[in-house]
Amino acid sequence: MASSMLLKVTCLAMICLVLGIPLANAAPSCPAVAQTLTPCLPHVSNPGPSPPQPCCNRVKTLNSQAKTTQDRHHVCGCLKSLMAGIPGLNLPAFASVAKDCGVDIGYIISPNTDCSKIN
Repeated sequence: MASSMLLKVTCLAMICLVLGIPLANAAPSCPAVAQTLTPCLPHVSNPGPSPPQPCCNRVKTLNSQAKTTQDRHHVCGCLKSLMAGIPGLNLPAFASVAKDCGVDIGYIISPNTDCSKIN
């Protein structure tokens, strides 16, 4: 009887783990993208010679979270939405943050970027 209950609990735990995998690997939400890039706000509003290291660390983190093409489409859309909502945004500075941090995201961040064409 006890081993039957243990087997059921183990099976239930395994099902939960398997069902949770897609959620754990999902692209970050747009609010999470915005929160992640908060250290970049001073630079994209009033650019200096290079983005601060905390900004670059976050850009690298975000890039590593966008593992699939669908993830990259989603993050691109979030970045485009962010551009519209940051008062005093310096578009060239925003567009070059990833490159200036040594991160190749595979596209240029711009209001005109077609996120559906990103690989």
